[in-house]
Amino acid sequence: METTAHQNSTGLSRGYLIALIATILWSTTGPFISYLSKTYALPSLVLAFWRDLFVSLGMLAGLLALSRARFHLDRTHWGFMILYGLTLAIFNSMWTFSVQFNGAAVATVLAFSSPAMTAILSRIFFKEKIGWIKIISILLSLAGMVFVSGAHDSATWRLNAAGIIFGLLTGLFFAIYNLEGKHASDEHIDSWTALLYSFASATFFLLLFNLGMDLFSGKPAFGEMMWLGNSASGWEILFFLGVAPTLGGFGLYTMSMRFIPATSANLVATLEPAFTAIWAYFFLSELLTGNQLFGGLLILSGVILLRVSEK
Repeated sequence: METTAHQNSTGLSRGYLIALIATILWSTTGPFISYLSKTYALPSLVLAFWRDLFVSLGMLAGLLALSRARFHLDRTHWGFMILYGLTLAIFNSMWTFSVQFNGAAVATVLAFSSPAMTAILSRIFFKEKIGWIKIISILLSLAGMVFVSGAHDSATWRLNAAGIIFGLLTGLFFAIYNLEGKHASDEHIDSWTALLYSFASATFFLLLFNLGMDLFSGKPAFGEMMWLGNSASGWEILFFLGVAPTLGGFGLYTMSMRFIPATSANLVATLEPAFTAIWAYFFLSELLTGNQLFGGLLILSGVILLRVSEK
């Protein structure tokens, strides 16, 4: 009995550690995007395309080496996977724009409005019940968003209306992406298979987004796709962004749930805004204001309350 208890304790410790490492990796995404935008003036849609392409290539190489069986996808799921990829492409675009307009720390906190939005959308589309705990968590998250984005101040709307809108859209489309992920799980689509094809599909849509943006603005088609040119350091950072924080974060987070419940892993992931704020302060000199810190605490309180109630 003591041996079994010790093994369970060791497994839980390992699971929490893996989830923590995944969260730390994820938390570097915003600062990397912000650095690429500020240092190289890399267009947001171009950045999002290359990031998703590198994730797709990383997944392709990983599954070729470790699990080729996961390439199989039932024919009836291809239509859903294309929609899944379109949602991911829009989310990644909104996220990149949000980081550009709001900074890494604020964009990350605003993205954590997604659990509240997920609860609202679940009520609308799946008729899920919303108890008092969920209502309180939703209200906390919505109030937090107002303080973090500065939406309570009319001056912020004049100076950074785009930042507020992109921040809210990031949370909304991440919520939609989460609901589609739940559907994929209900349809028994392997998580790694879903990750591969959703990112591959998103890469295709982002290519179309870039083409549409070029045609709309009168620029040569795909004229900005090689924006970084011969900048080796820029390409290295962009490649690292796709493979380590994104793919590595997803991989380790998925692995952590072999040892701990999904709710526990989600609670660990709520540390992401705190880690992002630390990275943003030390590497980008970004500092949250008092109102933004207060709003961030409201959002995180709402998320934690929601996760605990789900458990």
